[in-house]
Amino acid sequence: QFTDLWWSWGMAIFTLFCLTGLVESSFGRAMKAIREDEAAAQSMGINTFRYKMLAFVTSAFFQGIGGGLLAHLLTTIDPKLFTFFLTFNLLIMIVAGGLGSMTGAALGAVIFAWGSELLRWFEEPHQIGGFFIPGLPGMRMVIFSLLLILVMLFFRRGIMGRREFSWDWVINKLSGKKWGKQTNQ
Repeated sequence: QFTDLWWSWGMAIFTLFCLTGLVESSFGRAMKAIREDEAAAQSMGINTFRYKMLAFVTSAFFQGIGGGLLAHLLTTIDPKLFTFFLTFNLLIMIVAGGLGSMTGAALGAVIFAWGSELLRWFEEPHQIGGFFIPGLPGMRMVIFSLLLILVMLFFRRGIMGRREFSWDWVINKLSGKKWGKQTNQ
């Protein structure tokens, strides 16, 4: 009863709010400095070992919540569940959404989950008109691989890149205003 859709969405929203607050804090700024140039961050007095360890512990905390929800949903955990394909699927979600963006990773996960279910159509046999079309097992992964290649070709940093979602940007696009400073000349 604790792993229905509402609990999963609630935990996803809770995680995004916590991580957004974390990124905007001094911890997040220190992690960004370490990401950009570790030696420069160390020379500015940032204890890189401490912040890397805190990042590891924070990610383990949220992964533990996800694992707990998964275990409760499946009622068991077995090492055979965690295969190379699961790792590959997670990598597709993050790379397609954007490596430097939380909203990009969330967008990549949503696109992958919905797309995965929509593409199941290609794996099942169908009768169209008088023609029988056999199912093609594994075809959705082939299609996803091609889509990932296209994303990497046209959006080198993923769909969102390092940008984050902003309601201001949406409102400005809908109202027709230009984004950024306006100069009067």
